Amino acid sequence: MPDIGPFHPQVVHFVVACLFLGLPIYWLSFLKRPRFLRPMATVLLIVGTGAAVVAVESGTDAHGLAERIPGARSAVQQHEELGILTRNIFGGILIIELIALGIAWRAGGAGSSVLSVEAGETGAAGASTKRFASTALSGVVAVAWTVGAFQLFETADHGGDIVYEYAGGVGFRTGNQEDVSRLLLAGLFGEAQVDRQDGRHEDAARLVEEMVQRYPDNADVQLLGVQSMVVDRKDGRAALDRLATLRLPDEPRSQLQRQTYAFDAYMLLGMPDSARVALDAVPERYRNSRMVTERRAQLGS
Repeated sequence: MPDIGPFHPQVVHFVVACLFLGLPIYWLSFLKRPRFLRPMATVLLIVGTGAAVVAVESGTDAHGLAERIPGARSAVQQHEELGILTRNIFGGILIIELIALGIAWRAGGAGSSVLSVEAGETGAAGASTKRFASTALSGVVAVAWTVGAFQLFETADHGGDIVYEYAGGVGFRTGNQEDVSRLLLAGLFGEAQVDRQDGRHEDAARLVEEMVQRYPDNADVQLLGVQSMVVDRKDGRAALDRLATLRLPDEPRSQLQRQTYAFDAYMLLGMPDSARVALDAVPERYRNSRMVTERRAQLGS
């Protein structure tokens, strides 16, 4: 069987969407109208349960790399166990629902319930009993589906923890080197921000410099290097020297960053006139942006 691990994120969204959407529709189907609610809910249950089967299989194929991330094994295994339990719960619910529909069909009205049976509609001996049995099983499905929805939420929540707290699967889903490289870049950037906020400017500067060395062709990263020289190292001259060597794309946002970082560097060097000239060169569309107005206030104008 082919490896379907890379499709796990897509598949699980079908599970969540179908089974959560189908639940209120199923409860509403106990009303007399509209009649299409019951078939709609049943179709959503079939699709969602089928997707759950595929989700477990794709998750099994995908869990290897995520599980090897230091500290993530327990979370991955728990998510996997919850996923299997969720699949089994909805598999059982689907079986009961199909039995209920079969009984209702044998009674002469597929999908009907005892709530919609009028006096004299039974038609044949035992039909009323069958309809009652079908409705009772439908009630079991409704209650079990409600319980299953809580289980599904718990499973999805643990899956989100793996992605957003452990970066499980992020960058590794395709195995593409470019994706892994972006994961490293995001990690270095995030950790540098935390270090800076906590006052560990030397650590932040070291991480930013690592980004600068690893991604020399990324203009955004190179601008982060300039910013770090100003904010973390307080070295305005080095920041200006690096700015002078950067080849930035000819687009307004990059030019805004260039000029505002130049402003900050000049202010560090005690050169307000040069800082004013740098600020005046900001593209027209950003002249009233927060980045510019805050720096203009430093000049007293």
